[in-house]
Amino acid sequence: MKNFSHGTSLLKQKLQNKELSIGSWLTIPHQAVIEILSTAGFEWLTIDMEHSPISIETIMNLIGHIQGNGMQALVRVSKNEEVAIKRVLDAGADGVIVPMIRNKEEAIQAVNFVKYPPLGKRGVGLNRAQKYGTAFDTYQDWVKNNVVVIAQIEHIDAVNNLEDIFSVPGIDGIIVGPYDLSASMGFPGEYDREDVKEALERIDIVAKKLNKPLGFHIVESDHSKILEKINKGYSFLAFSLDFFFLGDKARQEMNLLKEKL
Repeated sequence: MKNFSHGTSLLKQKLQNKELSIGSWLTIPHQAVIEILSTAGFEWLTIDMEHSPISIETIMNLIGHIQGNGMQALVRVSKNEEVAIKRVLDAGADGVIVPMIRNKEEAIQAVNFVKYPPLGKRGVGLNRAQKYGTAFDTYQDWVKNNVVVIAQIEHIDAVNNLEDIFSVPGIDGIIVGPYDLSASMGFPGEYDREDVKEALERIDIVAKKLNKPLGFHIVESDHSKILEKINKGYSFLAFSLDFFFLGDKARQEMNLLKEKL
């Protein structure tokens, strides 16, 4: 079982220092998928509860398998809501990615749902994270200093309020969701539009001006896309997701085979 008295987490340190950290995205709720992805060298996996069939009943096992395979376990919760956040944290998650943060008030709300009083408003319950009631004090100290809270920037309103979002104590970083960001501007998936590129550039400028870590979810299973973001100063990067890694490789090899038949 995870030991919460181990000090500052690797991911928390890297976010604070803006050091490169690469993880991926889990949508297939199976131990084997986690074990396979762990062989690739990812530092963390995000369990997606917003756009997948993964339920709260399966979360604890998935978190345990991720941590047991040497990675940190983040959860993208279904929404910025108290019960959704505290349940995955009580299950032992290392942190949360909170979708559709659009302004300072919503960022404060997310932190309040993560942190115990007096830093926040999280209700106290005992489960895996607190070693089933045997280590609440230790876990409470761990939450103060080590839990990771990422605001997902995926709406044009968030871009326009980014300075305010970054100003909220307890927000460790951001991750850009490109699909919803472009959709909020009326053009889902059209990243090459000038107005969408301008919005993405605005995020870069603000984060660098404030000396904050930049995060992005590269959906394509293409390492050159990750390199582009690294060269632009992004350090918290989600590299594709489980079914794209599986499907893209299968399609690629089958297409090459068909060319030779």
